[in-house]
Amino acid sequence: METAEHIRALDEEGRLLATAARKAGTDAEVPTCPEWRVRDLVRHTGAVHRWATAFLAEGRSSPHPLESGPDLDGDPLLTWFETGHRRLVDTLRTTPADVDCWSFLPAPSPLAFWARRQAHETSVHRADAESALGGELGEPSVDFAVDGIDELLLGFHARGRSRVRTGTPGVLRVRATDTDAAWTVRLSSEPPVAERAEASTAGAADCEIAGPAPRLYLSLWNRLPLPAVTGDSSLAELWRQASGVG
Repeated sequence: METAEHIRALDEEGRLLATAARKAGTDAEVPTCPEWRVRDLVRHTGAVHRWATAFLAEGRSSPHPLESGPDLDGDPLLTWFETGHRRLVDTLRTTPADVDCWSFLPAPSPLAFWARRQAHETSVHRADAESALGGELGEPSVDFAVDGIDELLLGFHARGRSRVRTGTPGVLRVRATDTDAAWTVRLSSEPPVAERAEASTAGAADCEIAGPAPRLYLSLWNRLPLPAVTGDSSLAELWRQASGVG
């Protein structure tokens, strides 16, 4: 996906998050994040938006800690969230393509990184806000979901911080059933090593998780149950237990 597409997705997902949060109310429980209520979700996501904006707007070249959201609630909190979301979107749209600032996953540029990261950050938390309403979670487009699975498997879990490790090596395959995309994830006592290929050329695996890309996306982020699992289910369970990103 192109940076402009990520920015459009971020814009839409943030609006959907705010709408769901208003409908649910800030005191509602968030089933997908059991320790949170909607106010915690909104404070967190709004703080992340402001954190990301600062790297771009100020050209910050080193990591800075994420600050807590304000001691607001109800409509003032949601207004605060919307203001920060709007500023992030506007900043991404107006920041020069050659901006030099800190980022933490491989990307063509820092601008491309932050647009992509914030689009998926907001998409997952939009699903959290919708879970507080008790209905079905809205699903992203297939292309957006595939892009997000790429970021998760080839980016986040390629880092030394990944806890998805096992003393008995195994191969986990993630396969999208609505497009020809599959990911082979080699698990060991080291960080996972993942690669993407066409599903028709994917090699053997000890366990496969298969389903439509949008459902896989939310499932791999632990927002929905895993779809069809075949083979050694302990590898799928390892993912469920250890793949959380902090």
